[in-house]
Amino acid sequence: MKLTQADFQERRDRLAEQMGPNSIAIIATSPEVMRNRDADYKFRADSSFFYLTGFAEPQAVAVIETDETGEMYVYSLFCRERNREMEIWNGYRAGVDGAIDAYEADEAYAIDLLDEEIISKILNKQKLYYRIGQRAEFDAKISHWIAKAHESSRGFGVPAHIIQLDQILDEMRLHKSAEEIELMQIAANISADAHTRAMQSVRPDMMEYALEAELNYIFGQQGCVPAYNSIVGGGKNGCILHYVENNQPLKDGDLVLIDAACEYECYASDITRTFPVNGKFSPEQKVLYQIILDAQIAAIEAIQIGNSYKEPHTVAVRILVEGLVDLGIMQGDIDQIIESESYRQFYMHGTGHWLGMDVHDVGTYKDDNGQWRTYEHGMVVTVEPGLYIAPDDETVEKKWRGIGIRIEDDVVATEQGPLVLTKNVVKSIEDIEALMASRN
Repeated sequence: MKLTQADFQERRDRLAEQMGPNSIAIIATSPEVMRNRDADYKFRADSSFFYLTGFAEPQAVAVIETDETGEMYVYSLFCRERNREMEIWNGYRAGVDGAIDAYEADEAYAIDLLDEEIISKILNKQKLYYRIGQRAEFDAKISHWIAKAHESSRGFGVPAHIIQLDQILDEMRLHKSAEEIELMQIAANISADAHTRAMQSVRPDMMEYALEAELNYIFGQQGCVPAYNSIVGGGKNGCILHYVENNQPLKDGDLVLIDAACEYECYASDITRTFPVNGKFSPEQKVLYQIILDAQIAAIEAIQIGNSYKEPHTVAVRILVEGLVDLGIMQGDIDQIIESESYRQFYMHGTGHWLGMDVHDVGTYKDDNGQWRTYEHGMVVTVEPGLYIAPDDETVEKKWRGIGIRIEDDVVATEQGPLVLTKNVVKSIEDIEALMASRN
């Protein structure tokens, strides 16, 4: 499944409507990034730029201009020209004609003409929208264009208001359409298959990077790439939240924490599962794991329309703290532990984040009054409680040290209740052990 140009046009329509009359929006795609010397990273378009255009090539800028009534707009796309020699080296380009024919721009120009053409487009506009502060280089370009337009205005005038475009785009992107959720479901299904393969492939003494390769194999088979740097942490490495070295052997008796998922058609999934390298949880691993699973299930249930964004975290924290106190890992009054946040010794991150085209997706978490916003239909959030007992933490018994566990799923807030996109990968102790027991 892919989005159509009708989907991208509908987004531009909504943006233009919110911009109002006599306005212009300018949005650039991502810059190409060098990996080293003559090798660059594979290009990935800026999410907000792609959201409006569907255009995946580098060196591109989109411009949307509304008329004096605000009822009509012109969509212009600046992009690379066709160039036979460069296309032999680096791949085909849409070119100016393709920008109109395939991407339905009203006007298209060679990117080299941007500095020249943009001045006339800025003139006589009341408001200029762009992504302020995204890149210093583009901020400088905007300032230069405004100065040039002022010099040549001759009575036409330049925008009196410069407005953060992300105020509109981020809110649009936060509320996913049915088509977007379908894309995210595909990404989640592929990622779930990858985690299932990892559970079936892991063996004691296997290297973390070899297990990561099993994930990447499933991603690559479906034409996907990792949505973020994969975390494959065995034993104490699971206590490092953003462990990405993935270069140590997986030991018999240890858990392995995998936080990895793919991106499909520029939409991300985000899954974490923790399971025993040898296929069987130890008593200590089992009891901690069940506490986290109970917290996660309750947190997912708290994703209800009208509930505070913070509610899943509040629910999860209480269950985690109660479990830690019951096990003697923490001592004291549960309410005081929560109020003082002393539990952060073992649970130091939030329970989730917005998910969409970016893994940590756009959208505010609080309203204009500083209050946590409430869940609305089409918002997608991760739910990922965990516990991490550092290997050198002498405040707890030795049997608990070096255990790191996180369980993460992707959840859509809907009128019918929470929809778990990532349910295809098992997470109960019984189901994980049964799946791993079926390994060849």
